[in-house]
Amino acid sequence: MSTPDEAASASIERGLFATTHWSVILAAGRDSSPRSNEALEQLCQTYWYPLYAYVRRSGTEAEDAKDLTQEFFARMLARRFPSGVRPEGGRFRSYLLKSLKHFLTSEWRRSTALKRGGEMIPISFDALDPETRYQVEPITNVTPESLYERRWAAALIEQAMKRLRAEYTADTRTEVFDHLRPLLNGTERGVSYAEIGAKLGLTEAAVKMAVQRLRRRFGECLRLEVAQTVETAAEVDAELRQLLTAVAE
Repeated sequence: MSTPDEAASASIERGLFATTHWSVILAAGRDSSPRSNEALEQLCQTYWYPLYAYVRRSGTEAEDAKDLTQEFFARMLARRFPSGVRPEGGRFRSYLLKSLKHFLTSEWRRSTALKRGGEMIPISFDALDPETRYQVEPITNVTPESLYERRWAAALIEQAMKRLRAEYTADTRTEVFDHLRPLLNGTERGVSYAEIGAKLGLTEAAVKMAVQRLRRRFGECLRLEVAQTVETAAEVDAELRQLLTAVAE
């Protein structure tokens, strides 16, 4: 039997995960609602490049890969989930890749007649053309699945960094963030705490403490981003470990 504190914690946790993007989508099922549509669009906007990289690494030419990725997300955003792949439970990362594979082997045959046309709901690629990004991918024997996971992890880290910077900006501390960011992962060379302190008007000890706080909050932001793509809190740690392992490979 759980203690009152444990019960309260579980209640708070359920409340938190009822509002994450993937949980909202799961709760809506196949029915459209403004809230679930917004959540699905946000996830698609964030994680489109890992799917594009998967399609390209699978041997598809650049223009066809763009069309495939656009068409796939258009169907997702129109709530036309692939038949035979139900958006229930688990992790959005796994569901999305499974859906894409299903789409590539079946739906694409029929949709080629509508290529570069038809009833599309375009998803905006970011400022950097997807093929430009793909061309700087390392030429290795990395499988499409492994590349997908690496780029998903990279997108996750980027989102966490954006969240963290936004928090500092909201506190009018953008300059502090920009000076401390090179020290975030502890691998920056040629930048000393003393030099940063001189620029910010802080002691070296104060800079060290600020970096510790930055790293701690970044870890929390990373967990918050992972939480948007899983159904329950119990899945966060496992998902985070898998993705960080993918980055390290």
